[in-house]
Amino acid sequence: MSTPNIAERFASVQHRLRSAAESAGRPADSIHLLAVSKKKPAAAIRSLAELGQRAFGESYVDEALDKIEALSDLRIQWHFIGPIQSNKTRAIAERFDWVQSVDRPKVVRRLADQRPDTLGPLDVLIQINLDDEPRKSGCAPEDAAALAEHIVDCPMLRLRGVMAIPAPREAFSDQVAVVERLHGIFEDLQRQWPAIDTLSAGMSGDLEAAVAGGSTLVRVGTDLFGPR
Repeated sequence: MSTPNIAERFASVQHRLRSAAESAGRPADSIHLLAVSKKKPAAAIRSLAELGQRAFGESYVDEALDKIEALSDLRIQWHFIGPIQSNKTRAIAERFDWVQSVDRPKVVRRLADQRPDTLGPLDVLIQINLDDEPRKSGCAPEDAAALAEHIVDCPMLRLRGVMAIPAPREAFSDQVAVVERLHGIFEDLQRQWPAIDTLSAGMSGDLEAAVAGGSTLVRVGTDLFGPR
């Protein structure tokens, strides 16, 4: 059996998303796809972009900057999704459209101060560490509202919602339940700031559960690009 090409992988992921939305009783256009392109070459990103994919996620700043430059002729929306080092905030603020991994006030201040006025506000998500994993980035759930306050006070940042990378769970019901927990945090913030509209959760192995739990943005790498 031949290895699926990128067009076949893209079509398969799109079909999974449509089916997941239908099963959850949600409109298909309420769930968006972020192609996680870290450790993948610019040529693969170009191929997927030419098929219509617009949003791409990167975790390593130096690697991403090379690809952003190489693909500057394309209309790509770049998301930073990795842990944020203080010495990399300027590059993130200047070159990315979204940051999904904001988790502490220091990062908020640096991104806000370093975002060029000419680019308009940087869209940000608060990363939540749902399982209190010591080696994983993200603020505690109970700290999300205070961090949101810091973000909304910055004219050069625009709070869009929340993101999480939950610990793996085997059972579908458990996968749904953890995203529902994140959805509860999302709704709490949305009641205070109604413009919030994005819940980023779900990857190649659990996107159906994430959609069932309320995700509006799934982050898929392996099932689009193949194994790293």
